[in-house]
Amino acid sequence: KRAQIASAKGAEFVLFVLPGYKSRMARFRSSIEGPRLNLILGENEEERNEPTVIFISEGLADLILGEGNFTNNIEKIRKKGKPVNASYSTALHLEVETRSERTYATNELAFIPGSDLGEELIVITAHYDHIGMSAGRGKETVVNNGADDDGSGTVSLLELVQAFQTAYMDGHGPRRSVLLMAVSGEEKGLFGSKYYTSNPVYPLESTVCDLNIDMVGRVDQEHEEDREYIYLIGSDRLSQELHDISEMCNEEYVGLELDYKYNDLKDPNRYYYRSDHYNFAEKGIPVIFYFNGTHEDYHAPTDTPEKIDYELMAKRAQLIFITAWNLANRDERIELNEIVEE
Repeated sequence: KRAQIASAKGAEFVLFVLPGYKSRMARFRSSIEGPRLNLILGENEEERNEPTVIFISEGLADLILGEGNFTNNIEKIRKKGKPVNASYSTALHLEVETRSERTYATNELAFIPGSDLGEELIVITAHYDHIGMSAGRGKETVVNNGADDDGSGTVSLLELVQAFQTAYMDGHGPRRSVLLMAVSGEEKGLFGSKYYTSNPVYPLESTVCDLNIDMVGRVDQEHEEDREYIYLIGSDRLSQELHDISEMCNEEYVGLELDYKYNDLKDPNRYYYRSDHYNFAEKGIPVIFYFNGTHEDYHAPTDTPEKIDYELMAKRAQLIFITAWNLANRDERIELNEIVEE
């Protein structure tokens, strides 16, 4: 957004200061130095010309702005808790060669048709992309497996596809239709879900909710002693009834600890805005984000399959299935919260 604002004001280059430059470059070099992706929402949409973004260290920022100026402004911002306006003149020569090419990715959709309420739709999502290859500590190229983020989500999604399909083939299909969608481009900006909600295959007004699965195979540090948990985010933001149904399904059938720590509106991590459910929520569709929290292997090549707790992952998937089954088969569509104007 900052780059877009700068572009609207005529900027050709944007320098982003990256705190802890060396350590962050070592870990995220592939995503920082790799190609920058923009999402084209429709075939007739023109590609956007955005400014070139360059990441720099705090030390280089001080050299450009004048010794101490960047550091002093940061201190002022921390003390005041709001932006500081300042103008500087400097001579800076940049030469950048750019080229653009169009690339393609796909969302994979599995559709289970409903019966008497088949015009309404339950959506279940998980992203199947990850951060790919990056430079290791010795600058060798390493593969980031993404077993938890989000192999655990896509495996759970496939199990849910099989469960719904088995019920359907046995003559016990859901009353509402169910769309199970593996989306791409989450790590690059929630691209796959953004594309779907901008170009929906099934009407958004008929979409009851989105249940999003992003990291459900591990345990974070806070729950090492009591592993039977899952973080739920967003369940009550747009529909209290969705939250209540989720609670009821868990209490009657699964018995996990439902942790709402990251559902706090003041959560500094802002996870509510950081996975594919958010593009549905932005359209007014109720959501639940299922999440096990981060760990030392998050976005690292050490996020490998042998570290997955498969029994716990299965239990979490069972909660998602039971919740989706209830939502797909209840008589009434869940109600939205009333919007209170201040």
